Amino acid sequence: MLKKLSPSILDIDFTCLGRELKKIENGGADLIHLDIMDGNFVPNISFGPKIVESIRSVTSLPLEVHLMVEKPENHINSFVNVGGDIIIIHYETSKHLDRLIQSINNAGVKSGIALNPATPLSVIEYIINKIDVLLLMTVNPGFGGQEFIPKMITKIEKARKMLDNQKNTISLEADGGINLDNISEVSKAGAEIIVAGQIISKSENPEIIIKKIKNILK
Repeated sequence: MLKKLSPSILDIDFTCLGRELKKIENGGADLIHLDIMDGNFVPNISFGPKIVESIRSVTSLPLEVHLMVEKPENHINSFVNVGGDIIIIHYETSKHLDRLIQSINNAGVKSGIALNPATPLSVIEYIINKIDVLLLMTVNPGFGGQEFIPKMITKIEKARKMLDNQKNTISLEADGGINLDNISEVSKAGAEIIVAGQIISKSENPEIIIKKIKNILK
């Protein structure tokens, strides 16, 4: 199973956006994870389509747009139009999840569903065959730098079995509190895409940290 690293850039130096993204590319990252927060679904506020458009202009890496927002249906097209390659919405934000996923798929980009730590896997039983990515939050979303919730290892393992039993090509992703101490365990539990934030963005040498992570994931 090919493992991929998707650095979250929530805490990078945005005054030197191009330089910071180049470090991420040079380290060997596979994707870039964009945390879009609206101050409603989660308490924090991050950035919007204009910043994503700037990011798209300076990197060729695939951009996964993680919409931690109320009413994601109002924002999907905006982020597709500025270069989002994968649009991930939270199960907890929509009463019409199937319709939203279909709208993302119809836009010609990949679709994903994110689940908060307390949300059971069973809620996506009837839509699992329509998505490309299942993202499991391993912290409660809203802020970087939180501690990994150990019980989420069990949830990752259960999700891995569920996807394997379906014999589909959905990528299993884990996001939150992942660092050099626990990333091997997260990977062994079955996550294919690993989101890492402050261990990269707060590092004096992000390229070295990314290469270390990639070696662990091999």
